[in-house]
Amino acid sequence: MTDFVAARRMMVDGQVRTSDVTDLRLIAAMLDLPRERFVPEGKAGLASVDLDVPVLAAEMGATARRLLTPMVLAKLIQAAEIGDDDHVLDVGCATGYSSAVLARLARSVIALEQDPSLARLASENLRAIGASNATAVTGLLTEGWPVGAPYDAILLDGATEIAPKALLRQLKDGGRLVGVLGRAPLGKAMLYRAVGHDVSGRPVFDAAAPLLPGFSAPPAFVF
Repeated sequence: MTDFVAARRMMVDGQVRTSDVTDLRLIAAMLDLPRERFVPEGKAGLASVDLDVPVLAAEMGATARRLLTPMVLAKLIQAAEIGDDDHVLDVGCATGYSSAVLARLARSVIALEQDPSLARLASENLRAIGASNATAVTGLLTEGWPVGAPYDAILLDGATEIAPKALLRQLKDGGRLVGVLGRAPLGKAMLYRAVGHDVSGRPVFDAAAPLLPGFSAPPAFVF
């Protein structure tokens, strides 16, 4: 039988701390939260492994969904500099693990998911762990959640090949958006910051992540 507490400790010590993640609140959250709860029952043993854990298979043209590797998720959240009083949007929350981590750091979290079955799971999981400051909602990921805007921070919980313009418009002045730009195996974790009516972005580390639905580049026209 898997000792999940020991597995989480190995995950944090071997994957997160060794990747220059030094935010003690973030480390404490990842040590405490039962990541195994957020993966399919038959895959619980993969919860702490250094891979993007599958949580929804691709069916009828839909994009397969995965949880980000612990290292990539932790470095993205650290780059976003989440404060105690921040209002955060988690885009592509899947089963809710990333939102659960964010809920330990921020004042409030909107967990956005467009797949209804994943949104239900996220809601159930967040309620089960007592994350009363996180709310799961259902809607198109590319559109964000305007009714809850503006946000201090937005986590794009995966990769995009296009500039997430609708999401960037939902940042408040000084707000940050983090996510991975580029299709695996190539990609860069990006940090975007809103200053007045302008937004600037810069790469913060090399990363690969699963492409989120709706965020692929349109096919190029070829003669």
